[in-house]
Amino acid sequence: MTETAMRSDRRSAARAIDLQQLRLAVVACDYGSFRRAAEVLSMKHNVISRSIGQLEYLVGASLFERSSAGIRPTLAGRAVLRIARLILEQVDMLVETGISAGRGDTGHLVIGFYTSMATGHLRATIAELKRLMPQLELATMERSRSRLMTALRNGTVDVVISPGRFPSKDTRSLLLWSERILISLPQDHCLAAREIIYWTDLRNEKILLSEYDPGRELEDLLISKLVLPDDRPKVERHDVSRGIIKSLTSMGIGLSLVMESDIGASFAGLVYRELRDGSGSSRVDFHAHWRDDNENPALKRFLNLLAERYPSLPPALGV
Repeated sequence: MTETAMRSDRRSAARAIDLQQLRLAVVACDYGSFRRAAEVLSMKHNVISRSIGQLEYLVGASLFERSSAGIRPTLAGRAVLRIARLILEQVDMLVETGISAGRGDTGHLVIGFYTSMATGHLRATIAELKRLMPQLELATMERSRSRLMTALRNGTVDVVISPGRFPSKDTRSLLLWSERILISLPQDHCLAAREIIYWTDLRNEKILLSEYDPGRELEDLLISKLVLPDDRPKVERHDVSRGIIKSLTSMGIGLSLVMESDIGASFAGLVYRELRDGSGSSRVDFHAHWRDDNENPALKRFLNLLAERYPSLPPALGV
């Protein structure tokens, strides 16, 4: 027989081997007997014996030494069975991966946000997501509102968590939670001695806000609370992050409006006080935004988790 014909025969034999033959050989080896393997698998003894005999024919070697005491793997059998176990483990993993990916337990999910994760609902929700789906490959992206919406439209992110809503015909949204609005101020500021500060107390102050984080929600809220221009504090917008705003505030350059989740990240020299009006605390709603045509199973699992955690919150006050 030529070498080409021999290679062809080996390929034909390899294609003829099926997973059932490998599984039966592994089980028989584990139990040391065709008969005991047949009892465990609720199969006929001759079915197992015939299947393993076919496997031995296809691999071209005897896999077991047979005796009245049972079976023992041969030298060739140990090598073949070692590979058989690896193959079966990989096949089991393949099936589990397919099932998990279909459920959204594995795969890849990108969450965009522009809020703090120091404490609060977003941090708790992502921690719960990882607990439920430990194999999920999770990525996060913190950007400005406009950049997040661009990323959502072009598919760079799967879902955006943010204060306020993004009116768009291409996206859907889900109301999640609301957070109190606080004032951040230096610990030696005259207002720091109060436990509660009212919007009208800010009249003669300077408020520092980021140009891009968290959008215009806080400035719009301030305007809605202090309708007359003469009653409003001076507002300065800086093209810097939340952290730099906190640093500027601690230096006494001004005060800043923050959301409740920001207080989880302590900052030397700063204190936080609740802002109120005559109706009580002021709050901002958070929403999840996603593309309706995004078929990522992991996104569907995440949205289900959000819907379970935040089923039907009432409208937030002050917005």
